[in-house]
Amino acid sequence: MTVLQILLMCQMSITASQHWRRALYPSAFRVKRGTPALLNPSFQKSVEDASLLYEVLLSGAYMDASRGTLHVSDRELASMRKLEVLEVLCEDVLPRSLSEIRRLGAQLSVRRGSLRMEDFERTVLTMVFTAQQLQHTDSGHQRQLWASALLQLYQAIKEDLRPQTTGNH
Repeated sequence: MTVLQILLMCQMSITASQHWRRALYPSAFRVKRGTPALLNPSFQKSVEDASLLYEVLLSGAYMDASRGTLHVSDRELASMRKLEVLEVLCEDVLPRSLSEIRRLGAQLSVRRGSLRMEDFERTVLTMVFTAQQLQHTDSGHQRQLWASALLQLYQAIKEDLRPQTTGNH
């Protein structure tokens, strides 16, 4: 085999595995807002965006569980055009039901390798939503299920942040 054939076979293998990899957030590829820019949306593209997200969350923003609507109480923050993408993420992409969040946690627990930037962001936002749901749940059994889902998401994020080691120690 020539080097070119080997490289071509490796590329085909990588492409095939990426094609068949299950999407963690399949709804990100089905956003129906009428604009191709919102296909697979991501909020954080810079340090300023991360700071804005922190400021929004710190201001007491919350996500409505039934419709996924993002509520930002600070009028100045709420009027920012940049938050439109965050609203799309909350309304159309992030899982909101306990069963969807548990499914996501299960997928993350068996996943190998690092999360893509947009999947990391969505997982953190799902953690925020899950923590908000946990805070508003009174029932002992339901509360325990939400807490378990939150812990599973936390463990996935923690694992993703851990430095990747090579096979040799």
